[in-house]
Amino acid sequence: MDTQSHGEGPGPGGAVAGGPGGVPAGVPAQAPAELEKVDAGGRPLGSRAPAFVRSRRTLHVGWQVGVFVVGLVVVVTGVILLPLPGPGWLVIFAGMAIWGTEFVWAQLVLRWTRRKVTEAAQRALDPRVRRRNLVLTTVALVICGVLLSIYLWKFGIAMPWSIDA
Repeated sequence: MDTQSHGEGPGPGGAVAGGPGGVPAGVPAQAPAELEKVDAGGRPLGSRAPAFVRSRRTLHVGWQVGVFVVGLVVVVTGVILLPLPGPGWLVIFAGMAIWGTEFVWAQLVLRWTRRKVTEAAQRALDPRVRRRNLVLTTVALVICGVLLSIYLWKFGIAMPWSIDA
């Protein structure tokens, strides 16, 4: 947890008031590796709310609730769009990006997703994989063509409705 993102500023001399070692009372001490976590842009993980919002605990909690609700509406819209025509996954990732502006867990999910998409793109560009995909696509198209030809030879072009002029 980032003490700045919860409205607790440093006390006199730069130390955070509270428990021993500058750690606020009731907050577990963090490992140095957790403090150095940054996103792909080099920014630390955590809230990206404006400083005046982070400086007031109630305002920041309200901000987080608002971001969560907006992100939830976008993600639910994306889930609804999955079976319907529309960019369902794109909308879901947009909702995750909205959550990622405020919540570390969403930032970590987006980081993991970005890494997996990059790995999949690298695998897809591998010449052996591309050759295999081309062969499989060609075989599938030939099978579909043969089945369509057999259907047309056996039944001809028949409209499923009756058109009388």
